[in-house]
Amino acid sequence: MTQIVVLDGQTVNPGDNDWAPLSELGELLVHERSEREQIVERARVAAVVITNKVPLDREILSSLPGLKGVCVFATGFDMVDVVAARELGIPVCNVPEYSTESVVEHTFALLLGLARRVELHSGLVAAGEWSASPDFSFWKTPQLELAGLTLGVIGYGSIGRRVAAIGLALGMQVLATPSRRHPPDPGVLSLDIDAIFERADVVTLHCPLRPDTAGLVRADRLRRMKPSAFLVNTARGGLVREPDLALALREGWIAGAALDTLSTEPPPPDHPLLSGPNLIVTPHLAWSSLASRKRLLTITGQNVRSILAGAPIHVVNP
Repeated sequence: MTQIVVLDGQTVNPGDNDWAPLSELGELLVHERSEREQIVERARVAAVVITNKVPLDREILSSLPGLKGVCVFATGFDMVDVVAARELGIPVCNVPEYSTESVVEHTFALLLGLARRVELHSGLVAAGEWSASPDFSFWKTPQLELAGLTLGVIGYGSIGRRVAAIGLALGMQVLATPSRRHPPDPGVLSLDIDAIFERADVVTLHCPLRPDTAGLVRADRLRRMKPSAFLVNTARGGLVREPDLALALREGWIAGAALDTLSTEPPPPDHPLLSGPNLIVTPHLAWSSLASRKRLLTITGQNVRSILAGAPIHVVNP
């Protein structure tokens, strides 16, 4: 029977999802997590290997001569050496657009968290400060309206376009980086990245991590931003030079940042962005709604089926 091996299935299905889209295609072996030294043994006779964050480099791929394809439980595929896979004749298939709504909603949850500090004020109420207040209303941080502010979208793909549309619906002015695939939608002004950093009240990142985008948020661009501006990142941690951002927050170059991703995940205890002024960090969960994860498994099943049929879809290394 055809063997399908999942190397790290814990986050995709911690017990609330259904493996049926994969289990109906062959013998499915699911490992919650895999260390590098376990990969080759676990995937030795697999026709298809599925990874979320377990790296598959040239050495590992070369050690699996029976492999017909690799599937990634994600849209990003930087954990797979796609050049080596192409040279070895192994298609690598990702899952485009499964998490768009989930990531967009989390983007605005983070932005509203910066603008309104809801959790902080709820905590103050629970601590008794409202009960002890002489006034019917109080706030410890400025309460900012998004309407009228300028939203700068870096990366104008499916997620970036949806973020832009919601920004417009909230009454924001929207700027976006140019896209070869998508001309700017009505109401969106296309500008280069440096102009966006200079003009935006909020810069939000929605581009893939590639050699040309790694570290695009760096000291010189952070210094271009308004002192009142926010940075939001629900894309990839490697887009940000983290020591530069930590310095920007400490010295007040910008007003705050909200991040769902870091360059190392999970981060070490001494990571410079685990604490800091005007900072919100969530543990890479923007993608993780159950609806999103169900779509992820369904489309991955389609990817596996296509590989086994010899006509792979969603191939990122043609």
